[in-house]
Amino acid sequence: MSIDMSQFYQVFFDESVEHLASMESLLLALDLDSPDPDQLNAIFRAAHSIKGSSGTFGFTDMAEVTHDLETLLDRIRKNEITITADMVDAFLQTGDVLRSLLDAHQRGVTSSDAASVEVRAKLEYLTGSREQKEGDITSDLAGVVGQPGQMASSSITGQGIPGAEVESSPSSAQHTYQVDFPNTPAIFPSKAHLNNLLEELANTGTIDNKKITAKAVTLSLTTHTSEAEIRDIFSFFLGSDHLTITETNAATRGADQQDYGFFVDPDAVKSGVENAQGYGFFADPDAVKSGVENAQGYGFFVDPDAVRSGVENAQGYGFFEDIENRAGPQAPKPGLRRDDIPGRRTTDKAATSTAGDNSIRVSVVKVDQMINLVGELVITQAMLTETVSNMDPVLHERLVSGLAQLERNTRDLQDSVMSVRMMPINLIFSRFQRVVRDGSVKLGKKIQLRIVGESTELDKGLIEKISDPLNHLVRNSMDHGIESPEERIANGKTPIGTITLRAAHQGGNIVIEVSDDGAGLNRERILAKAREKGLPVNESMSDSEVWQVVFAPGFSTAAIVTDVSGRGVGMDVVKRNIESIGGRVEISSRHEKGCAITIRLPLTLAILDGLSIAVGDHIYIIPLNFISESLQPNPEDIKEISGQGQVVHVRGEYVPLIALHRLFNIQTRITNPAEGILVLLEAEGKKVALFVDELLGQHQVVIKSLESNYRKVAGVSGATIMGDGRVAMIMDVGGLAKLAQM
Repeated sequence: MSIDMSQFYQVFFDESVEHLASMESLLLALDLDSPDPDQLNAIFRAAHSIKGSSGTFGFTDMAEVTHDLETLLDRIRKNEITITADMVDAFLQTGDVLRSLLDAHQRGVTSSDAASVEVRAKLEYLTGSREQKEGDITSDLAGVVGQPGQMASSSITGQGIPGAEVESSPSSAQHTYQVDFPNTPAIFPSKAHLNNLLEELANTGTIDNKKITAKAVTLSLTTHTSEAEIRDIFSFFLGSDHLTITETNAATRGADQQDYGFFVDPDAVKSGVENAQGYGFFADPDAVKSGVENAQGYGFFVDPDAVRSGVENAQGYGFFEDIENRAGPQAPKPGLRRDDIPGRRTTDKAATSTAGDNSIRVSVVKVDQMINLVGELVITQAMLTETVSNMDPVLHERLVSGLAQLERNTRDLQDSVMSVRMMPINLIFSRFQRVVRDGSVKLGKKIQLRIVGESTELDKGLIEKISDPLNHLVRNSMDHGIESPEERIANGKTPIGTITLRAAHQGGNIVIEVSDDGAGLNRERILAKAREKGLPVNESMSDSEVWQVVFAPGFSTAAIVTDVSGRGVGMDVVKRNIESIGGRVEISSRHEKGCAITIRLPLTLAILDGLSIAVGDHIYIIPLNFISESLQPNPEDIKEISGQGQVVHVRGEYVPLIALHRLFNIQTRITNPAEGILVLLEAEGKKVALFVDELLGQHQVVIKSLESNYRKVAGVSGATIMGDGRVAMIMDVGGLAKLAQM
């Protein structure tokens, strides 16, 4: 029996994308003056996971790049090399190369090796660009077994201890693991897959006592790698229930402690450890205090307070000896596992297991199918409710009660299913840290990005559609909004400009704002450029009307074209894309104070809240977020403009009037606007009044594409099925506003 490994590729692709995104986010947030060890280790783990998975699936090009990346990261996190801005640039470039390679594998094409060769050469240069610290030698712990009189180079740092002859990383503590896992065709369909796994394990250390049978594999692994990282190597083949990893170091310590040199001589500690024969297993107290991640979990470190006090009652194990509890009932005993040590943090393994139990990766196609089925259920429930509404509620009390319960359950089910597609908007926002960083360098400006409301959830379909508009807005803020450091200082501002991305829910909408503290929009320059392009503008226009001019196709006030913005296509794309998904764009600006562009979107593209209106025998749905108000006008408020149709006077403002029965050629008994209802709509910064026969009620409707089932109709964005089985058109308010101008 053989299994096609390609069925697991998509999991690898998805997880690699997540690791790369996490790595980039952490790199951009890193403080180079005082790098956080937790962040450095998280970046290293992301690179290591990609490397291990790439090797397992045979993507050697990715494995080679991540190996060089991992090597440099390892030296940085061990404090052998000081991280620099050039290194961060190289790491970000490596991430871009890995994304390119990943995309090539995903599409089944061959990518160019040039970018990989270039970035690997850069990483290798940076890795060897600094001399190793004197005495920084890594050796095998087994080399000192049975030699208690010899000072050995160990994998534990001796830095900071007077007289210590060995200096190395706290992360390289050596372990010996007994590893057992099943060997079946379901797990390893061919010998090559098992060999790849064993080769990856061998890269981490030395394999001994290997025994391979038709049912199981057992081996002993001596390595400097943590148990959590070993489990990562197995993650694509085995679940945690099938893999057994036992650390044998701890089990043998009680029998022959002297072979391993884990005793601390109190007198030697007090005197400066000049002649200590502890084989270099002393921790730098400052390193322990600072919480270096790799100094936690290996059990070789002594509490600095205990060291200072002489460790009079130390029991020779050095397993995180607590000065308050030493020699007490909680003191660690020989043979304890690391997980059993009192006060030890939860292991990565446990955290990973918990996270895995709480989530599941599901195809978006399956989620969409489920949403469509729930939509059909909503329609069926509405039809049943419509039918029962004509029955006597007294005679059919149980039926009416049952339908009411069905309606509640349907709404709850609908909300739950829709929430599956909801994702935090930070999936988009986090990308712009890199955009702002790179853009500020190209423009010679100092710009920082501030993110607010990143946990706000939005439909996945909408997240994909707003990526490009937000990209244009952020780039325009960098190029046109934020001034140079010299200009900002001259205007009494800080030299560092700020771009803010903000998201929040407001009613049934999500509001996204891109703002900056730059120069703001220049009214005179916009009007001058508009006249140059022949656009209809005048000095009496309000600021809000002038700001809308920047959305005209091909409009740009940029003096020069750059690779950041200035080509005159960005803002037009923003408006078109946002309106295509039922959203609105608004601009507010203050001279020398900054500019804010606000995008209002529905929460989802699948279901919307709408107002049903009647025109003759036809029913239409108007999205609620475009409705300002509804009213019945007085006859004297209706005015006729020669050659331009009718307008209605509403609180000092004349609004174009659209008669829906004329627009769609519908027979109706109400032709006088004063006898019907006007629904005031606002879109694209303009207001229109829609003349209809009557208002029927508010509904939550399931959107069906009219274009894919029929064809595109001006003024109509989609269709839905009402409770009585009739099809109702959903109005395209932006399209209606354009029709009013024709």
